[in-house]
This record gives sequence, C-alpha cells and structure tokens, in this order.
Amino acid sequence: MQTNISTRLLQAFLALADCRHFGHAAERCHVSQSAFSVMIQKLEAAAGARLFERDTRNVTLTPEGELFVEVARQLVADIESAFSNMSDYVARRKGRVAIAALPSLAAGWLPPVLADYRSRYPGVQVELFDAISDQCLDLLRHGKADIALTAPGTNLTEFDTDPLCSDPFYLVCRKDHKLAGKRRIKVAQLAGCELIHLARSTSVRQHLEAMLHPSGTVNTGLEVEHLATVAALIESGLGVSVVPELTLFQFRLPNLVAIPLDAPELVRPLLIVTPKERSLSIAAQGLLALVREKAGRAEKPAPKTRRP
Repeated sequence: MQTNISTRLLQAFLALADCRHFGHAAERCHVSQSAFSVMIQKLEAAAGARLFERDTRNVTLTPEGELFVEVARQLVADIESAFSNMSDYVARRKGRVAIAALPSLAAGWLPPVLADYRSRYPGVQVELFDAISDQCLDLLRHGKADIALTAPGTNLTEFDTDPLCSDPFYLVCRKDHKLAGKRRIKVAQLAGCELIHLARSTSVRQHLEAMLHPSGTVNTGLEVEHLATVAALIESGLGVSVVPELTLFQFRLPNLVAIPLDAPELVRPLLIVTPKERSLSIAAQGLLALVREKAGRAEKPAPKTRRP
C-alpha cells in the first residue's frame, strides 16, 4: 500500500500527542481547530486505524497511537536532520572536494589557495593529489578528483578546460657556468650545454622535447622524476636544466641561478580541467571559483549541482 503522509501531518500528530487538547495543538501548529481536525482525520485514514480516543474532556492515544508516536518522532527527527545536513552542504559548512594538480602547482601556487578555501569553509574536507599530467586526468576521469590543474595533453576533448596561466621557462645553472651572468638567454645560446632532463612522462619534458631538439644541447643521460634531484645534480656540476617558472622555488640554492629564456614560443600553458558530463558538488564549485579568482580568470556560469 502506498502511503502519502506529509511532515506537516506528522507534526500535527505529535502536537496532539503532546498537548492532548485539539485547541492547544492547533495553536501550536498555527492552524484553525477545524483545519487541525481534518489533518488528524487524514493521518488516521492513511494509517488505517484510530490513533486518538476523543471525548468532550479528554484526548488520549489509542494502543495503535502509542505504537506510532515513537515512529513519528523518529521520522520527523530524520527529516529535519536530512534538511539540516543539506543546508550545511549548500552553505559549504560540510562537504568534500578533491583536486589533482601537477607537482609544480601543488607545491607552489596551490597551497595558499587551499588555505584560503579552508579559512572560508573549514567544514569542507579537501583532498589533494599531486601527480603528473596523465595521472591528473585519470583521477578526474574516474571520479577521484573534481578538478585538475594540469598541462595540455591528449584526450582533453572529454573534459571542459579553461586557461589557468602561462608558465615561461628558465635556464637553471651554477653561478660559475658560462651563461650565469646573462640577463636573458636565447635558445640558440644553449648549444653545447649539458642538459639534465625530467622524465619523459612529465609535461615539462614533453613540452621541451620538440623546442630544444635543434638547439645543439648535449644529453647527459640524466633523466629524473623529481625537481629536488635536478637541483642537486646541477649543484654538483653535472649539467644545467630548463624548467618552468612555477618550479623555481625548488632551485633556491645559494650556488644556483635562474635566467629567463628569451623564447615567447617556449611557454607551458596550464589548464583548469573539469568533467564535462559530471556536475560538480557545491563544495567543488566553491573551490573552482576560488581557483579562477586567484588565477585572475573571469567567472564562468556555475556548473549543474549534484547532490553531495
């Protein structure tokens, strides 16, 4: 049997169970006594049993009413709790958001953004994945991340993308290197330099490969995963490296210098990537808006909202 009982009817039942007086219960529910009587009749019809005994002086619960009163209290409490929780999610007092970002962003530009977000919405749990470009997209694809900050790659058509920033490149070398005194360096001046590379799986390496190939640089054979390792190898005199500006915090060592490359075409574009077919939670929408704000990007219309 399908039963259609509103919260209003349940609250009317509980008011009468507490007050044991139709007039007082109607007053508590802010309705007339006649309207209140109709509500109780509807509830009893839906329950298929009398829930109250009435006479001219007394209103008491029937045995069936006694059984139903605790059920009704729990139902009303659950409904109120559900709406209270939903209000918390809508106001970003609760929730969860996951963001995937390139290590260069996750360790430099992004932490102050996340700190600002947490100060605004301390009840929202933020999860961060620092990963290379392809892994960022996989996390987004499989629903483990809501937002990805990454470099362009293949298969981006399945996502929505928005520019984050452009990341120019720098030469990092020791202070005693022949190019260390230059204010800017052209790609042609890298000829003969022994290059330490990041691994081929990284977006930095993929972006540099075609641009530096004809420059006459010497491959040292050193290809590593981590920027800290690159810095240590350069400091030990094993070569130089070309890295994006956003990674320079890793190379703040007394014996190293960073010189901008005079190569407008050698710029790594970075993107804000979001699911195309999956709407974002309100918590994720808030973080996305903050990322765009900090990146100086115009606000886009809010994506459709999914339930938290």
